[in-house]
Amino acid sequence: MVVNFPNSSELLSHIVAEKLFQNLVAQLQKDFGLANVFIDIPSEISPKDLKTLIHEKVYYLILEKFTDYLNLLYVIDVSEKAIKEINVIDVVEISEQVTFEILKREWQKVWFRNKYRS
Repeated sequence: MVVNFPNSSELLSHIVAEKLFQNLVAQLQKDFGLANVFIDIPSEISPKDLKTLIHEKVYYLILEKFTDYLNLLYVIDVSEKAIKEINVIDVVEISEQVTFEILKREWQKVWFRNKYRS
């Protein structure tokens, strides 16, 4: 599996096309819960709204609860290398890139589970 999408929107479009969007939402809820970060994701959320919701939560965590932010990245298992490669200065852009990394990692989990379930 190659996760080679240029941005969150194209990744989410692909996930919807694969009919695994609800699985992604469930995985996000699970991992945010494991990290003790409250996020209320409505069951009928659109991909665009999901991206916005995750982005806003990441932005808030970076500014207000950095320890929770780091714990979330650890629980989701976002690559430290990917985070270090983010070369922007603005917190809004950083949180946007981190959101993309979170969505990519969660997509990998969902894809593998779907592909190799028995």
